[in-house]
Amino acid sequence: MADHLQNKINVHQGLKRVSAAPASALRQCLADIYHPEARWCGSHPVNEQHGLDAIEAVWAGLKSAMPDMERRDAIVVAGPHEESDYVGALGHYQATFTADWLGIPATHGVVHLRYGELHIVRDGKLWQTYAMLDVLDLMRQAGVWPLQQSLGREGMWPGPVNSDGLRLSDYDGEQGAASVAVMQAMHKGLLDFDGVSLESMTHRQYWKDNFMWYGPSGIGTTRGIRGFEANHQIPFLRAFPDRDMGGEYICFGDGPYAATGGWPAMALTHTGPGWLGLPPSGRAITLRVMDFYRIEDGLIAENWVPIDILNALDQLGMDVFARLRHQRGEPRRSL
Repeated sequence: MADHLQNKINVHQGLKRVSAAPASALRQCLADIYHPEARWCGSHPVNEQHGLDAIEAVWAGLKSAMPDMERRDAIVVAGPHEESDYVGALGHYQATFTADWLGIPATHGVVHLRYGELHIVRDGKLWQTYAMLDVLDLMRQAGVWPLQQSLGREGMWPGPVNSDGLRLSDYDGEQGAASVAVMQAMHKGLLDFDGVSLESMTHRQYWKDNFMWYGPSGIGTTRGIRGFEANHQIPFLRAFPDRDMGGEYICFGDGPYAATGGWPAMALTHTGPGWLGLPPSGRAITLRVMDFYRIEDGLIAENWVPIDILNALDQLGMDVFARLRHQRGEPRRSL
């Protein structure tokens, strides 16, 4: 049986060391936790990288922009899914943003770069990482916002209200299975949609009255079913009425937490208005999504939702980084 507790401790401690490592020690810190042929799937525009050299290059670029970065895990959970053992982590990097990164201008002040991660662990090493960095939120903090105003509330996500997300003293697969069951029942309720009425969906019974839904930058945070419907669900369903959950699906639980995600998790066609203020494009896209759930009294009390918004926009034909370059005095000069 996998030692899920030790896997959590290794990921938590190992990635804290990576984030704090000087350039001279970065390679060794990565080698301590990653398999040499590991696969690293990051959010756009970093995307998929293979092998320790490529993973080191990603980290070196980020750390050169934020040399004093500090990793702050808010949730660390573990569990099995199919033939693999996983560790999930959610939190943010706190740092002084001293040099441009991905074309985003340095603020020379404190920033918070939030992340959601799902790691496959084999024999004590990370073999595959799905890492969702909210690059769009970093743009917001740098004052180069490329979209319409978000419908939800933008800002740094809080950790769990019970401050129990760092599950580093035990692994509870039995309660974790119950947490997954609640989450899966809610997902089934979301898919009951008849294409016409929100009332056809049966997911409401699985949420606490004043649950918190922490959405990615571009959508924002909202509270309760009315806020969830107004700020996320209705714009999303109008834009993508044919959504299909047929993508990659990872799911595991640990105590009162459940984690799920896919790369991609959904396939959709952009046929309606509303999402992110964009007009319908008619394009078929996929969506990279993660969810971290906290279950309380058999209901979902909090839901953190990293989504690769920039990857979705890229598929919809919106080059956010070209817009960013234009804003910074480097417009496109040819057709």
